[in-house]
Amino acid sequence: MTRPTPTAFLQVALDTPLRRVFDYLPPAGMDAARIEPGMRVLVPLGRRRAVGFVAGIARASEVPAARIRHALGLLDPEPLWDARSFELLRWAADYYQHPLGEVLSAAVPAALRRGAPAREPLLAWQLSARGLAESATPRQRLGPRQVALLARLGAGPLPAAEAGPARFGDALRSLRERGWLESIELPEAPPAAGQASTRPPPLTPAQREACEAIGGSLGAFTAWLLHGVTGSGKTEVYLDVIERVLAAGRGALVLVPEIALTPQLVGRFRRRLPVPVVTLHSSMTDAERLESWRAARSGAAPVVIGTRSAVFTPLPAPGVIIVDEEHDPSYKQQDGFRYSARDLAVARAARHGIPVVLGSATPSLETLANADEGRYRKLVLPERAGAAGKPRVGVVDLRHHAARDGLAQPVIAALERHLGAGGQVLVYLNRRGFAPTLFCSGCGWIAPCPACDARMTVHMARARLVCHHCGADAPLPFGCPKCGSEVSAVGQGTERVEQALAELFPQAPLVRVDRDVIRRRGDIERALEEVASGRARILLGTQMLTKGHDYPDVTLVAVLNADQGLFGADFRASERLAQQIVQVAGRAGRGERPGEVLIQSAHPENPLLTSLIQEGYEGFARRALEERRAAGWPPYSRLALLRADAPDRAAVYAFLHEAAAAAPAAQGLRLLGPAPAAMERRAGRYRAQLLVEAAARPALKQFLDAWLARVEQLRHPRPLRWSVDVDPIEVD
Repeated sequence: MTRPTPTAFLQVALDTPLRRVFDYLPPAGMDAARIEPGMRVLVPLGRRRAVGFVAGIARASEVPAARIRHALGLLDPEPLWDARSFELLRWAADYYQHPLGEVLSAAVPAALRRGAPAREPLLAWQLSARGLAESATPRQRLGPRQVALLARLGAGPLPAAEAGPARFGDALRSLRERGWLESIELPEAPPAAGQASTRPPPLTPAQREACEAIGGSLGAFTAWLLHGVTGSGKTEVYLDVIERVLAAGRGALVLVPEIALTPQLVGRFRRRLPVPVVTLHSSMTDAERLESWRAARSGAAPVVIGTRSAVFTPLPAPGVIIVDEEHDPSYKQQDGFRYSARDLAVARAARHGIPVVLGSATPSLETLANADEGRYRKLVLPERAGAAGKPRVGVVDLRHHAARDGLAQPVIAALERHLGAGGQVLVYLNRRGFAPTLFCSGCGWIAPCPACDARMTVHMARARLVCHHCGADAPLPFGCPKCGSEVSAVGQGTERVEQALAELFPQAPLVRVDRDVIRRRGDIERALEEVASGRARILLGTQMLTKGHDYPDVTLVAVLNADQGLFGADFRASERLAQQIVQVAGRAGRGERPGEVLIQSAHPENPLLTSLIQEGYEGFARRALEERRAAGWPPYSRLALLRADAPDRAAVYAFLHEAAAAAPAAQGLRLLGPAPAAMERRAGRYRAQLLVEAAARPALKQFLDAWLARVEQLRHPRPLRWSVDVDPIEVD
């Protein structure tokens, strides 16, 4: 019997590194007209089954019809995304040069990737028409449980989960067999609504102006830069705008860098808004993420607060997108699908015709350049809200003041003064562990990582040496493994400074916040509660402390090592250091008391530090943008990196040389390298890269489209991995 010629093929994107879609026939007996892009299907893939996403419907296929298999089933009655959101995902796959299947998989919770239903039906029982008639004047005797069940059904449908045998026994089964009951599907129960228990504080004139400007743009796309100094009340502007959006019957998506580190923000939203507010972040279980995603998609939760991947969350009626701390590098995914959530938030807002608000006290240079060139509209909050004033900033010259365990005498004196006056103090050191180096003074040995071009960090409390790059660890040796001489820990980390502060101020309870002590859910909340309650007087930690926390009683901030980023290899190193210093300094003096900031540096005359102190972040940014323009670095050029890594160094460079030779000729572009990464060997793999520099996005896109098609055809050893990073934030 001749097989009929298929008239429709499903183009299915699968979660694989292959940059293509796979052709399947619709499930047996199913009309392709029922299937739309954005739905999931279960398909055979080799000897296993896989969940795929329908990318399109085709009328022809290049694969012989006899080789095309049927999809096994349709998993969704409607697409997971609306047409504009789905088109954004397709655009993102194309722009970031990444396989569509992996992009779509990254955009949904893990449970959906495994085939969980996008909408959980809530089954319930209710009286049928016959049951209503018969129960009104029952012609036969009913048992006590049947009477109780009928009474319960008289109050409304009975969810199936509540109709267990312990409660109604055989009563439900017998009434169902008589035809008195029918099964129905209830809408999903919405999450708990917000408390709406707090009233908004009076707005400053600058806040009011920002609220009116953004509120007046609702219903149309505008990209707003909300540049507010630390403590100026950017969150109040966000809440005012969201209240306006909710009043119009629409929803809001709020992106934050690390939601696990900003419990204060989530609590503030829930206390202020009268609607359900859900969160989406990596610390949640798969079940929790699925529940929040479903509530957002159905509209049951009109406000979503999430980290990077939440930018893909489907919303039935989005009204505004807010990106808090838009400068934060955690908005850029650093492996797999290497997208920028901030940039995709702008692209999504444009597609939906809604405003997007990018808020920061230290905007990225790219965002400032967009505002300067008129693509973004800039709003400024120049003053702190309430009675708080700007903190007094000073530099401690480490060339003239010796440091004891990382603390110079002027800083120790300031700590004593502020603690004595009843204030809280924050000590910032962006280096965890006890010391960054274990050193032998006898032979000069320094503890190396066996798998990386890096030194092992001393963790004294655990008596271990740990590599912060690959995770390798080893026991702390009693002597030098080469010559047997005594070894010493050189330099300071938060663990060592904690020990020193405890000795200096034994009566001042201390809380440390870094990745070594904040490991489990709830750790950050407990630590911040110690500070908020006043029980902790000293707060010590890494850049985790800069993530939007509010410490109203902190009157002194001490930055112990401002020199870490002054001489970094990456062209963004100085920008990141400036942002960190300004953000952590902004924690001082946010309440009624005046604040003080002390910055320890062995290079106090460095132009970065002097411009920050004398002119603020704006002065630094203006100078940095001029330097970027002169050097031709972003935002005045566009970059892409082709990275490769393998256990064999020669294989990496052979592949990259072949890739460079395969590059098409193009005007206005430069292809640089191959060059080793700043840390060439990491976790036992050698790493190198090619850098592509272009004057404009279209030229870069056109080049990458042609070049990567050729790179994919290059043969290479199986252990070698390669990837492309468009708009990299680290050129290391």
